[in-house]
Amino acid sequence: MSDAIHQEVVIPASPAKVYAALTEAKAFAAFTGGAPAEIDAHAGGAFTLFGGRVTGFNVDLDPNRRVVQVWRAGNWDAGQFSLVRFDLSAKGNGTKVVFDQAGHPPGAAEHLAAGWAQMYWEPLAAYLK
Repeated sequence: MSDAIHQEVVIPASPAKVYAALTEAKAFAAFTGGAPAEIDAHAGGAFTLFGGRVTGFNVDLDPNRRVVQVWRAGNWDAGQFSLVRFDLSAKGNGTKVVFDQAGHPPGAAEHLAAGWAQMYWEPLAAYLK
């Protein structure tokens, strides 16, 4: 098991808008600058993000509150998956996102942690502003 990643950010939008951006392909593609995405927004539903660079499936979806996914980067060894969890709660006029990721390959934590900020939190905040 590798070092878990824990991040907390506040996005300037409602939990419903943040949840939609994480679970609806059109919204996901929009906030990531047009990166192709396919998302089956049901528990057990598969997703392909960033044009296939990330794949997985939804484990648990609690609308506007929580998204739990089994997630993998395309360059990981076959069968290597991590568990990601986004917990959403209202904070003032925005949404506090408590994010955790565990089970990624050894040595990947630093790169992944930076990637969440660059590929998710910063563009999501700018898109939903």
